[in-house]
Amino acid sequence: MAGTRIDYMELRDLVRELRASTNDSAIQRTTGLNRRTIRRYRAWASQHGLLTGDLPSIEHLAALAHDTLMTPAPPQTVSSLEPFRALALELHAAGVEGVAIRERLRERGFTGSLSAVYRFLAQLTPAQPDVTVRVETPPGQEAQVDFGYAGRMIDPVTGVLRKAWAFVMVLAWSRFMYVEFVWNQSVETWLLLHRHGFEFFGGVPHRVVLDNLKAGVTHADVDDPHIQHAYRECAEHYGFLVAPCRPRTPEHKGKVESGVHFVKRNFLGGRMPTTLTQANHDVLAWCQTTAGQRIHGTTKHVPILQFRATEQAALQALPASPYDLALWKAATVARDCYVVFNQAFYSVPFRFVGQTVHVRGGAADVRIYTTDWQLVATHQRATTAGERLTHPDHLPPTHRPGLLLGREMALDRATVIGPATEQVVRTLLDDTVVDRLRTVGRILQLAERVGAARLEAACVRALCYDAISHQAIKAILAQGLDHEPAPEPPAPPAQTYVRDAHDLLGHLFGGVVWN
Repeated sequence: MAGTRIDYMELRDLVRELRASTNDSAIQRTTGLNRRTIRRYRAWASQHGLLTGDLPSIEHLAALAHDTLMTPAPPQTVSSLEPFRALALELHAAGVEGVAIRERLRERGFTGSLSAVYRFLAQLTPAQPDVTVRVETPPGQEAQVDFGYAGRMIDPVTGVLRKAWAFVMVLAWSRFMYVEFVWNQSVETWLLLHRHGFEFFGGVPHRVVLDNLKAGVTHADVDDPHIQHAYRECAEHYGFLVAPCRPRTPEHKGKVESGVHFVKRNFLGGRMPTTLTQANHDVLAWCQTTAGQRIHGTTKHVPILQFRATEQAALQALPASPYDLALWKAATVARDCYVVFNQAFYSVPFRFVGQTVHVRGGAADVRIYTTDWQLVATHQRATTAGERLTHPDHLPPTHRPGLLLGREMALDRATVIGPATEQVVRTLLDDTVVDRLRTVGRILQLAERVGAARLEAACVRALCYDAISHQAIKAILAQGLDHEPAPEPPAPPAQTYVRDAHDLLGHLFGGVVWN
């Protein structure tokens, strides 16, 4: 009717009915319109020549109806802000909010409401429709990844229900997906899941789109996102580009968002709790059957057929070996010249004590870098918690002897220096009460200061005077006595003969007389 919103397709159908019949009752039965309404439309159609000749196009009919049937809108009420329009526009352009605008206008005599202010501002910036642009990529170009909460599953080790997460990787062109359930979203788990996904597809996409979760992106930024070190290495190893979404825009990875929802409502929907191992076994079959062989709602194709026919060949080849699951950590070198990584201790050159270093823990080794990425230490990966791996040259020279020296090593070093030094060391180590290893280390360290020849000479002199101690040998060296000729060994004591009481007094008891 006039004055209401008109469906122009229905209007065109009504005009056809009016052209075909003059019986308004019959048209009423067909269209359900009131006969007065039918008569009004018949008069309008006759007035504009629509009952004879060619039926105009829908565009012409819509324009004619808009101009002649629609009742002009009543004039709008003048806004109470109109006298203050110039000031309101100036404040709005400066970014001032509605409440503050009302306060500034009140200072100029405005008496209207806050709602009047908001209505006025709404006319300045009419609402824009929420537009979605669908982006499709070529085969093999893109994969999207995400986590979704999967409810509780049974831990196969403890038998206890635990929270589990579903990792979903979707190939953007074919919509073929890989799903795996895990207990956590750690960096190590994140990297392992990428490896499993690529191996499932038999190839690597050219880029991976992800949300800004910490396992992949340490700092979200539109222009310069900071990619987690291990994830960067993983991307370089497999040859894919990391493409984080803009912060708070999950719709930019809508394909995997839909995939996560499909896993929840189809595979997980109504499923009784099973072990994580069983769930992962079942979901792989589900990916290739239920999920892979359905007709996708958007593409209208079967994902697994699209994958096998086209996308699989467009993926990059897998590297010869899988990525070494390396973890990175920033650590401070402690006063004892060690950093802690995964509950084990690794030595670092003592000059870096107190500094922050980057620690990379691979499957076989641990590497330590300075903040400017200079490699300063490499160790084999510790096998047990609390293990301490040490390179002797990382420790201060003054601390090495007492820390690293053992009995056998001390004897070996003393033997190289000379027989007198060996005798001194052996004598000290043979003490059955006091541990003399530290003293031995200090004596041997004197060779680094004065040379092996002088230490050997000092030990010769110490043995002559039976002065076997660190202080005595150090004093001999300090006074230069090692340069003087070695003293003659003391003469053996005069021979004496000792008889026992039986020999002396035996004759008193009938024994032999002693002469």
